[in-house]
Parts: sequence; structure tokens; C-alpha cells
Amino acid sequence: MLQLGKSNMVKNIFITGAAGFIGFHLARYLHARGDKVIGYDNFNDYYDPSLKRLRALELQKEGIEVVEGDICQAAFFETAIQRHQTTHLVHLAAQAGVRYSLTNPQAYVKSNLEGFVHILETCHRNAPVKLIYASSSSVYGLNTKIPFSIDDPTERQASLYGVTKKTNELMAGTYHHLYGIPVTGLRFFTVYGPWGRPDMAYFAFAKSIMEGRPIEVYNQGQMQRDFTYVDDIVQGTAAAIDLGAGCEIFNLGNHQPEPVLRLVELLEQFLGKKAQIKFAALPPADVVSTYADIGHSQTVLGFSPKVSLEKGLFHFVKWFQQYNS
Repeated sequence: MLQLGKSNMVKNIFITGAAGFIGFHLARYLHARGDKVIGYDNFNDYYDPSLKRLRALELQKEGIEVVEGDICQAAFFETAIQRHQTTHLVHLAAQAGVRYSLTNPQAYVKSNLEGFVHILETCHRNAPVKLIYASSSSVYGLNTKIPFSIDDPTERQASLYGVTKKTNELMAGTYHHLYGIPVTGLRFFTVYGPWGRPDMAYFAFAKSIMEGRPIEVYNQGQMQRDFTYVDDIVQGTAAAIDLGAGCEIFNLGNHQPEPVLRLVELLEQFLGKKAQIKFAALPPADVVSTYADIGHSQTVLGFSPKVSLEKGLFHFVKWFQQYNS
């Protein structure tokens, strides 16, 4: 259970992608602590929209309005921002996924580039709205130095998804330089937990194990990820909202990378079933390891992830079994 933090003042917070995984948890947390929260989502079919509808229904039950719309509908989006007297825009809507970008590049150009320009232009025309946006650990691309620091070079990208997220950071920095827009980018590291995304490995593995189907593990299992529980991500994001920085980038990760095979072992334990593992080659858009240097986030945001992979997966599996029943 998330412990509610303190906000210096009640904020009107507009969250794009509010029916998505992180947006859903963030909206509930901010609403519970007393902020006015408005959600915005286009309910696209990248993964099953029925899960997004269920999340939106839960938000609405708690008194959080969710507006259906696309960030590329510039006029409609800006009107919604103005109507709700937005003070903080948390932009989480994006085309996610690394491997999907290999076959559907235009989806990333449309949402992550064109859509982000609309976000920045809206902030420009509606100052002093503060922008907090989702970047990704994917911006580190082919970087081999670990842990990944916000000061590391990020020119060598491994995927189009990573390129679009790095471009978002450059765009945001430029709009801050030109127009003084407050912008904060959050590099999320492999977020997991209840109400998660079905395209993520932990969710897909759990589903296959439960149904007795093989799971595909890359690179002979010689991979590790800095799995970060969603409640920790929400705490870090809320701290970034409250900070209201001029122009910042933060890593939000667990600072404790775990082998992917450890993830599989824990899922087997909590589901009570053995996985049928099929090893496969590492896809060209994937990387072997992610590992967040969170020193800057600890110092400036007071960010301190608390949930271990074992505890977090226990909570996920408990929700997953209820969801599938």
C-alpha cells in the first residue's frame, strides 16, 4: 500500500495515458492525497483495450474523470487542458514497446514525436503549466557502462523507441530554452506490478506459465533488468511533480538489477507451476542489461525505492490470478 506524501498546495493535474499502467496508479495516488486529477486516454489497441477500460472504470468509481481523446487531436486536447485549469501536465501517453517499433515505426513517429510536439506547444501557449513527461531507460541504448547515469552519452541507440524518447528529451530542453517552459523528464526502468501491461515480459511469462505454454527467454537467459515496482515509480513521479523544476532529467529505477531467470523462478514459485523455457537469440532492438544510477534522484527528489522483486511479484501474481478468474 502506497504511503501518501505531502503536497505543498492542491494542484490541478492532467495525466495523459491515465488508463495506462503507470498513469492509472499515479492518478489514484494523487487523487487520494488531495490533488484534483483529470485523466486523458485514447484507449488504443496496442494491447487489449478492455484492460484500459477496466482501469478507467476504477478511476471513475473513485471520482477521477477520464476524458477520451488523442494527444494528436491538438485543438481538442488544448481545450481540455484549459477547461480543467491545469497547473501540471503529466505526459505518460506514448507508443510503448521496443520490439513493436521494428514492424510499426509510424506508430512511434505519430504518437511519440508528433504527439509530443502538441504537448510542448500546448504548454507554450498555456504558461505556466508545468510539464512532467515519461522518458525511458531505453535512451541509454547501446551504452555498456553501468550503472546508467544521466550524465552518460546517449547517442548510440538500439531501437526506434529509444530514439523517440531521446528526441523527446531534446525537444523538451529546447522548449525550455526558447520559452522557459518547466520540463522534467523521468527515465523509467522496467516498471512492473498489478494492473500491468500484457506486452511486458513478466505479464506475458505469467500468462504462459499459468496456461502451460512455453516462454521465450533471450540470450540463454544471460540478461538482467532493473525491475522497478510501480508504487516506487509513483512516489518518484509525485516528487518530481512537487519539485516543479525548470529543466531536469531523473532516473527512476530500483538500482538493483536482477537476472531475468530470477524473475521466472519467482513467477514459478508464486503461480505454483514450472515454466517451459525456450531459449532464443537476443533481438537486435534489445539490450543485455539495464541498471539505474539513482544518485541524482535520491539527492533532489528524495527518491528511495523500497519494494523488492520478490515482494513486488507476489503482489502482481495475487492481482493477476484475480484478474484472470
